[in-house]
Order: sequence, then C-alpha cells, then structure tokens
Amino acid sequence: MTYGRVRGVYLPRLADALASSMATYGIPLLVLATTKSSSLTGIAFIMAWAPRLCTFALAGLAVDRFGPVRVFRLAATARALVAALAVPALATADDTTAPGLVMLLAACAGCLTQFSFIAAESVGAVTSRDAGDAAHRVQSVLLGIDQAAALAGPAAGGLLLQWAGFSGMLTAIAGLSVVSAAITPRMHRPPAQPGEATGPAAGGWRTGWATLRALPALAWLVVGLALSNLALGLLEAATPVIVVQQLGRSSAMVGLVWSCAAGASLLAVATSRVAIDRWGLRGVGRCAALVTVVPCFLIAHTRSYLVYLVLIAVFMAGDSVLAVVLRTLRSHLIPAEVFGSTLSVTVLILLAPYPVAGILMALIAPTALHTTITVCAALQCVGLAFAFTRGTRSRPRHARHRT
Repeated sequence: MTYGRVRGVYLPRLADALASSMATYGIPLLVLATTKSSSLTGIAFIMAWAPRLCTFALAGLAVDRFGPVRVFRLAATARALVAALAVPALATADDTTAPGLVMLLAACAGCLTQFSFIAAESVGAVTSRDAGDAAHRVQSVLLGIDQAAALAGPAAGGLLLQWAGFSGMLTAIAGLSVVSAAITPRMHRPPAQPGEATGPAAGGWRTGWATLRALPALAWLVVGLALSNLALGLLEAATPVIVVQQLGRSSAMVGLVWSCAAGASLLAVATSRVAIDRWGLRGVGRCAALVTVVPCFLIAHTRSYLVYLVLIAVFMAGDSVLAVVLRTLRSHLIPAEVFGSTLSVTVLILLAPYPVAGILMALIAPTALHTTITVCAALQCVGLAFAFTRGTRSRPRHARHRT
C-alpha cells in the first residue's frame, strides 16, 4: 500500500517529535517534582542529552545498515516500553530509589530519541529526493513539525505532570511512541553496497567524514551554521541574565522572548517555501544569513527589552530559514547509502558549539557578556560568508566510502 506524505511521513514524524520533546524536557520536570532539587534536575537534563551526543555514530550506522524505517520503528517501540515500564517502577519506588530510576529513564529515553531522530531525518531525506525540485517544501514542513513539537511537547508534559502525575506524562510518551511506530509505512530502499555500513561505529564515522569532505558546499554550510549555533547557544544561555539582571524584567518576560521567537521561526519556515520557489535555494540562503548576522551584532548593544525581543525573533527567523536550506542541500547531496553516517557527523558538528557556549557563559563576567556576543557574531558572519561564497564555488570531490 502506498501512502501520501501526510500519512506516510508527516504524521509519524509529528507523533515521534512530540514524544521526543516531551521526554527530553518533561523528564527533568519529573525529577524536580520527585526530588525538589534543581541540581538533580540539571543532571537529569544532561543525562537526557549526553547519550544523544555519544550515540550519533551508532545511530547513523544502524540506519545505513538496516534502513531508516526499521530503526525508527524499533527505537519508538523501545521508548514506549521504557516509558510504560517506568510507571509501575516509579509507583513502587521510595524516596531513595526514585531519583536513580528517573535518571536511568532520562538516559534511556535520550539514547532512543537519538536513534529515532537520525532515522526520521533519513526518511525525510528519501522523501525530499523523491520530491525533486520540491525538496525544500518537504524540508520546510518537517522543520515546522519539529519546531511545533518543541513548543507543544514541554507544555503538554508540564500540564500532564501537574494534572495527571508522572503516570499520565509517561503514558502519553509511550502512547505517542506506539502511534509513531504503528503508522510508519514500509519504505523500499536499495540494498546496501558491499562493505557499506557493516563495520563498527568507527567505520561509520570514517564514512561520514569522508563523505562530508567530498561535498565542500555542504561542509562549508555546516561549518558556517556551527559558528551560528555558537552565537545562538550563547544567546540562549545569556538571555535570562540580560533580561532579568540588565534590562530589569521578570523571568516571565524571558519566556515571552522565546515564545515570540518560536512564532517568528514558524512563520519564516512557512514563507521560505514560496521564497525558494521564486529566488532559489542559494539566494534565499544568502538573504537568511544576512537577516541572522545583523541582529546578532545589534543585540550586543541594545538597552531596550522590546528591541531585544524583536531582534531575537528576527535572528531566529533567519536561523530557521538557514535550517531549511541546510536540510534541503543535505538531502540532495549525501548519497542514500551513507546518509545516516554522514548525517550523524553533521549533526554532531552543529551541536558541538552548545556546550562551548555554556562554558563561555560560565567563565565570562556579566560585564563582558556584550563583548563576547559581538565576537560570536563576528565569527558567525565569517562562517556564513565562507559558506555562501567559497562553498557555492566548490565542486563535489570523489568520495571513497570506507568502513
């Protein structure tokens, strides 16, 4: 049976993204409700993300070897089982064992979420390739789904935890995971090439690095967006300090900043489809880079909360359009048989600046915050300039996919 994109791709992606977002941000809330400790809540957040950073190679290798749909189904089903088993375990646990169980839940959910994410991105890439010139439309819908889930997931998890307890939240995660696994249709894929994606995780890394080096246009764009993520990560970490301490607003105003930014991002993603149809992928990418860089320089010098909110919203709108450009280019350039391994490498490069931003935030004095943001904006400008000048002039080199 053949399904359309909505039934075959978008709905499974939405259910999985909601479950992933609820698990990533809801489990730390569960720790806080269980232990009343902010430090343990932070540790739980790390436990949810650390396995994801450590399992990129294995997830990509599994996708290349067994196919994205099979890995997606297995990861979603396993997450449903973990969440379902955690309900009776936490119900019978005492105050001593409950924190350890929640930490274990966070680690398992984070690991399985990484597998489902890499698999879902690979399914999206196959759909984009099948769409041909409309690939950017597919990617804009997928990015919009991810952003909507990132907004709805934490809110839904918090409400369920408040009104239905931990059992309600974990049951919702399990239910969404089961739905995403059940409604995902089979996908025909060409058999893996001999020797491809059959080695250990290190082989998957070598394959991903070799493929990325052979695609200069993609490699330069990944580097440029990684430097942009350094600025974004610093802004995410610094916004509470800037808004509350320097602009004299309440903590609720911090949430308003990111809510407005999320709304601007969704609007930008929706309009990017029409813009790319008219001006092309490169033209829209250059415009989005400019829209992202200019506000970052201005943010460092603003003394008005309203101006800060608007600049953050514009910054995030441009960043979201750049994400559409990256996903579309990635789906076109990376060979299908090594997509998982190469995707794992690119995602790791894109996420690596976030802990660096956290370290910068921990080391610098509040008085040096604006200078640091300006430096990150300059690095972002250089990176994106190279991505849309040197990267667009580069030609793909022959890649030897070794494992």
